[in-house]
Amino acid sequence: MTDGSSWRTATVVEVRPAGSHGRILHLRVSEWPGNLAGQHVDVRLTAEDGYQAVRSYSLASAGTATTLELAVDEVPDGEVSPYLVEDVRPGDQLEVRGPIGGYFVWTPEREGPVQLIAGGSGIVPLIAMARVHARSASAVPMRLLYSVRAPADAFYADELDALAGDAFTLDWAYTRTAPEGFSRAAGRVDAATIAASTIAPAERPTVFVCGPTGFVETVADLLVAAGHPPERIRTERFGGT
Repeated sequence: MTDGSSWRTATVVEVRPAGSHGRILHLRVSEWPGNLAGQHVDVRLTAEDGYQAVRSYSLASAGTATTLELAVDEVPDGEVSPYLVEDVRPGDQLEVRGPIGGYFVWTPEREGPVQLIAGGSGIVPLIAMARVHARSASAVPMRLLYSVRAPADAFYADELDALAGDAFTLDWAYTRTAPEGFSRAAGRVDAATIAASTIAPAERPTVFVCGPTGFVETVADLLVAAGHPPERIRTERFGGT
């Protein structure tokens, strides 16, 4: 599967809430070439006056199906995300270009354990990896550390809980409000969290980290300090959209 350079028409076929201020969008795209888990698309919106805005969004879906899944977190002062979260309805059309990216991807053929670390809506490309992992019945150990402000802010919480099992370990970190009786006190991911809730460096996992820029940089530094080789850490950052 290669990067797509042409703009394609995408028709919104389903929308549903995600977390406390996000939305999952299912888009039907004819002649979609397929995509790998971890790739993203550019989305282009065109206003009535001809003004265009383009933003990149990770794909929660992977494979050859022509229905794509995005999950968008609303940024109140953003230019595109408020429209996608608040206004888009089934039947509306957008333009997409992709798939894009070949570095931040995982396939079942990749050997060795996999550590996923997500902050907020950074879960989107990582759940694509978790879905492919489950669908392929991969025996490769995969572990996810998902950091959110509070339980209500999590995307895909029920699905992630259902995926958890022998080959997929799920760890939560809550930065502001933790559930009553949760073993870890609310707070940002720190060295102790990395030590307790990720695959040890001695097992040489490939690590995928996705989230806001500050989160990704902090986590990457913590991983290196814990002994993970920098070349085994792959990162994807995002800002306000």
